[in-house]
Amino acid sequence: MTRRFAALAAVLGASFLTPAAAQDLRIGWQQIVEPSRVAQATGAYEAETGAKVSWSLFGAGADVIAALASGSVDVAYIGSSPITVAASRELPIEVIYVVGNISSAEALAVRDVAEPKDLAGKTVATPFASTAHYSLLTALGHWGLKPSDLRLVNLRPQEIAAAWERGDIQGAYVWDPVLSQIKGSGGKVLADSADVAGWGGPTFDGWVVRKEYAEANPEIVAGFVRATGAATDAYLADPEAWTAGSEQVKAIAELTGASPEEVPALLKGYEFVGLKDQAGEAFLGGGTAKAIADTAAFLVEQGSFPSALADYAPYVNAAHARQAQQADQN
Repeated sequence: MTRRFAALAAVLGASFLTPAAAQDLRIGWQQIVEPSRVAQATGAYEAETGAKVSWSLFGAGADVIAALASGSVDVAYIGSSPITVAASRELPIEVIYVVGNISSAEALAVRDVAEPKDLAGKTVATPFASTAHYSLLTALGHWGLKPSDLRLVNLRPQEIAAAWERGDIQGAYVWDPVLSQIKGSGGKVLADSADVAGWGGPTFDGWVVRKEYAEANPEIVAGFVRATGAATDAYLADPEAWTAGSEQVKAIAELTGASPEEVPALLKGYEFVGLKDQAGEAFLGGGTAKAIADTAAFLVEQGSFPSALADYAPYVNAAHARQAQQADQN
């Protein structure tokens, strides 16, 4: 396992560049179906932060961490497993918003595999150092399989879609919308991340910020959190209103490549967290740091890196969520 995380670990030793000017906010995003895509589409981030916002699209968490380490983005969307790897290497970042716990939005889809033991010898793809990778390793352990029992290959989501269509792989642990594409062309779900959470391996997605940028631009970061929270709260207030014909869903579909008809179901693959709950004990107030620590312990056990930190609390910051919530109440 060590070599699978080697490329990610290598970038974590890179020094951060000088922060962007205060009026600039460079955001790294992924084509995940979730409510903040609406804020991205409508310009809400510009409105709430007063910053000049630029967007960089990434295919997987390892790429996002590399961008954070090089200083080419300030805020980024990333999963809990790469967050854990980055924090364990003491990359100066902090989680500022927990998007939500991953449920059916990530899963292991297979063909010609009737039950877990049939995975032995099969070629299975996943983006290494991602939440999907972590979930796959957890599932294999639950089933009594070792990673070496399979042929695991490191592919980004769009590469997975192409490899599946060519017949190069027999399975993939990946997220929507590629997961839906695989399921639509004969893929059978063997387990999803809700199952894996029940087996002791919960995962989540979140927004992180470079600490240096947050210290220099606290108002911009609070505005970013406020915009993210507003989009999430709008969805949580009335999920059924987010239909295929709604403007919100159309915006998400255009940015992610999912069809509007798929988006409502894909949104239900997450347990989203609204602004009012961000700073509570279950999330940024304590639970998130514990979840990162638990993930680190598992990855150390797997040999992904030599040791975990004694405390992951410095890599989680609830202050921006508190500030954003106070602004909403005023």
